[in-house]
Amino acid sequence: MLGASKTLRVGAKLGLPVFAGLLAFAGPAAALDSIVVQTDHAQVLKLPPRATTIVIGNPMIADVAVQKNGSMVLTGKSYGETNLIAQDSSGAVIGESRIRVEAASENIMVVQRGMERETYSCAPNCQPTMSLGDVQRHFESVGAQTTNRNQLAK
Repeated sequence: MLGASKTLRVGAKLGLPVFAGLLAFAGPAAALDSIVVQTDHAQVLKLPPRATTIVIGNPMIADVAVQKNGSMVLTGKSYGETNLIAQDSSGAVIGESRIRVEAASENIMVVQRGMERETYSCAPNCQPTMSLGDVQRHFESVGAQTTNRNQLAK
């Protein structure tokens, strides 16, 4: 098992089996390792053997969707830290991990004007995007435009 001070970044570099091993061996008394996910990003993780229930401590920070193929999709929703608990069919805790949700940083440009912040996605051209912490007028404007555009596409 990884040491308590290490951070586990699950994804293409480490592959799916890493999380299954971490969760299966980390019991309630064990030190928790962190799984890092970015806001508005998802990671596919392998369920530990015998897991029948997955619990997210704070679903405003992260969410999980269990798939039929023995995997789950973890999605970062808001900055912060929470935990993920796996239980077996009897309700016994068979593993627990810390989930840390961070801001996306790749291809993101933040414009800071005094205390006001606006976020732009620059891949490759810069376009306005919504990010937690943006000034309200920018956040609401981008959100309203996105919602209106999506409704027109129906």
